[in-house]
Amino acid sequence: MAVAQKLDCVVERVVAHGERVYTLSLRPKRRVPRFRAGQFLHLALDPYDPSGFWPESRVFSIASPPAERDRVRITYAVHGRFTKRMENDLVEGRQVWIKMPYGDFVIDDRSDVMLFAGGTGISAFTAFLEDLSAGAAQTVTLAYGARSKPLLIYRDVVERCARRLPSFQVAYFVEREGEGAPAAVFTGRVSVDAVWPRLQRPFDTSYYISGPPAMLKSIGDSLRARSISPEAIHIDAWE
Repeated sequence: MAVAQKLDCVVERVVAHGERVYTLSLRPKRRVPRFRAGQFLHLALDPYDPSGFWPESRVFSIASPPAERDRVRITYAVHGRFTKRMENDLVEGRQVWIKMPYGDFVIDDRSDVMLFAGGTGISAFTAFLEDLSAGAAQTVTLAYGARSKPLLIYRDVVERCARRLPSFQVAYFVEREGEGAPAAVFTGRVSVDAVWPRLQRPFDTSYYISGPPAMLKSIGDSLRARSISPEAIHIDAWE
């Protein structure tokens, strides 16, 4: 397992997706340590002095794939004081500090997988999806939801995975009506009921959930109500 390292980074790019959702591309001054898809980093906005304490920070999923070690990508929505400061202060060329990798929200590649992603929670899965090879034996199903169709911001990553991997399937959900064709997009929040018929072996599948706290609870409750073993349910609950 990689030892966590502290890295000085420059904000290389800021992408505003609308509705106060942003993606940052960070360029570290040296290559990031090896990490596994699903792990996270700590981001600090204040300068770090190695002789002192680590400054205030927040955790974010590493959205870029493990093979990409000269850039790090994170996505966030503005909620609370720290992310408001990120929105106001982070411009291209700004210096920040990260320390990584952390976490064990790592997807098991030995079984079929069902991923539930809400909003920026998709960033816990993007590295895994980009890392999947065309010869992967497992079946991967993704339920990906957002407030509106434009906020399905990693849809390009998902669609590339779908083209590369025949055993991959996806169901999109948007909360606002009229945001997509009914055949491709469900109206409403991410739902176990909507994707359950797609699962070939639901009791031999591992379930991973990443998103807002209310979604973590509702999806977890729905799976347990269907007699899914607690050991098969994995929740990204670091927020």
